[in-house]
Amino acid sequence: MIHQKLPNNWQEREKLRDKGQFWTPKWVTKAMVSYIAKDTNLVFDPATGKGAFLNALLQINPSINYYGIDIDEYILEDEIYQKNSCFVELRDFIKNPPQKKFNAIIANPPYIRHHRIDEKMKQFLKELFIKITGFTIDGRAGYHIYFFVQALNLLDKNGRLAFIMPADTCEGIFAQKLWQWITKNYCLECVATFHENATPFPKVDTNAIIFFIKKSEPVQIIKWIKANEANEELFNFVKSDFKDTNHITLEINNRDLKEALATGLSRPEQNNCDFKYHLNDFAKVIRGIATGANDFFFLTTQQVQELAIPKEFIKLAIGRTKDVTGDKLTIEDIKKLEENNRPTILLSINSNDNIPESVANYLQEGEKLGLPDRPLIKQRKLWYKMEHREVPPILFAYLGRRNSRFIKNEAGVVPLTSFLCIYPIYDDELYIANLCEALNDPETIQNLRLVGKSYGSGAIKVEPRNLDKVPIPEHIVDKYNLTRQKYKIKSQQLELF
Repeated sequence: MIHQKLPNNWQEREKLRDKGQFWTPKWVTKAMVSYIAKDTNLVFDPATGKGAFLNALLQINPSINYYGIDIDEYILEDEIYQKNSCFVELRDFIKNPPQKKFNAIIANPPYIRHHRIDEKMKQFLKELFIKITGFTIDGRAGYHIYFFVQALNLLDKNGRLAFIMPADTCEGIFAQKLWQWITKNYCLECVATFHENATPFPKVDTNAIIFFIKKSEPVQIIKWIKANEANEELFNFVKSDFKDTNHITLEINNRDLKEALATGLSRPEQNNCDFKYHLNDFAKVIRGIATGANDFFFLTTQQVQELAIPKEFIKLAIGRTKDVTGDKLTIEDIKKLEENNRPTILLSINSNDNIPESVANYLQEGEKLGLPDRPLIKQRKLWYKMEHREVPPILFAYLGRRNSRFIKNEAGVVPLTSFLCIYPIYDDELYIANLCEALNDPETIQNLRLVGKSYGSGAIKVEPRNLDKVPIPEHIVDKYNLTRQKYKIKSQQLELF
């Protein structure tokens, strides 16, 4: 199996991310082409890249014509595009799409996250989306989402589309509305996901998912598969029109569309969606402190001493998930970070009163750096006034690249935005310890995938409003006695926040 070789140089990787260019491996392209290369004499690829899909088409059915477009003129000069059955042109699919419908569309669209899109382009994409769907989409949708919708809009009656996309296509805040529209107007036939050992894009921070969609009457039962190994079985399954289910390395399921959309198309079927208990039954979840300028507000002990900042203007804090190696954070851990000159102190000023000269001088340095004009900071009445958080008894890593875990905060730190704050409904030590154990139970940890966004190499990102909803199995709740008259006292205690 040959994968795209990613550059080691950071700047070269950034260029790749800006263009969203990640090439699709052969065993995946063959499967995708086998779906769309039926009952058609032309295949349209709106993001040709290195010609991976054309190469697969030439193997499967070279008599079918290929029309491809791309915005990279150098790519279009490649030898593979000199075939008689192939026509490619330099063209922007989003701004200048072909003015016709197609029976077969296939693509690995540019994977560009929203923060890499400039404001002018964001406005254009917003208007395009409204024009096609009739409604707006959350601004955090990446470029690939608009590419996907544009392609669906060009699909002819009974035409087929195969797109390989990042998992956030069905996990993002925009996903529910998007997929309601898609499954109302198109037939979602099959969804293919990948085990991390079979990921099409190793070392890229996303999980891939393939959508096989037909422009026909929607169905209520879809095929949902997981490829556990990179081999020909995916191709054979798709080639059979999803009928041949005798494959050792594929997990193949018939899924109710309603359940699949509720659970998330990137996630396995959940036979028990009505969990009795969730984290918000036992705790309040709030994001960590957003400073707007960690390099200015988050300091080392040496910096605090050199700047002569009084104790009443600082708080012990934790900023990076990799600074916490276990499921406990102790004062000894903080001391080790301090010895390594890692920042552990948050500059926390809550008013304009009685600011000593040393602090005022430091704030002047911040003004010279232009901090008051930064997007988050300029929303504050006092640009240096810090958000307030009570010390959370439990922390959760916002994006975990190692094993996701809940962290018992024995050091008494306040976290920055790499962590979420968890405040149990009871504040006694026994309850906090029990809740920590319950949350770190493998069954609860596994349930994080029901509420989080999945990324490459097993990483998962869970936002506050979603961590609230993580299910805790009933037998684990009973084991750690988490219910303790919770309904009687819960609302009173959470009013404090």
